[in-house]
Amino acid sequence: MYAEDVNYWQSGKSSPDSWLEKAKKEIRAVGGTVVGSGSFSEDITGRAGFMLAFNLEGEHFTIKWPVLQSKRGNHQAAQRQAATALYHEVKAACVKAKFLGARSAFFAYLMLPDGRTASEVSSSKLVEMLPGIIGGQPLIEAGGQ
Repeated sequence: MYAEDVNYWQSGKSSPDSWLEKAKKEIRAVGGTVVGSGSFSEDITGRAGFMLAFNLEGEHFTIKWPVLQSKRGNHQAAQRQAATALYHEVKAACVKAKFLGARSAFFAYLMLPDGRTASEVSSSKLVEMLPGIIGGQPLIEAGGQ
């Protein structure tokens, strides 16, 4: 999937930093505390993205949002697009948090005890970890029905 094929492609001129600031404002507006934000890039893979880490309702969340590759090489527009999309994800989740709570709204970004987010864990591994995440007894026996 290329950046040109996804929403928010060249939809504005605001800087990626301004979109991150807007996302942080949304987090703060629902009572959260931003503990980190910025851009990242990996020299080996060439992947890039934006990160927003925050605490909300006693939980720690980290959002890592990728910059998609531009088929025309317009990396600046792809960065702007990624930051815009991250903002809209945060804004929608903040509205959802008002109805359902932070854990439900931001569950994919919940930091687990092993340092990964819920979305980074395979579904079978996540099921094994659920009792520790939500408390109580396992929903299923490990390796069984």
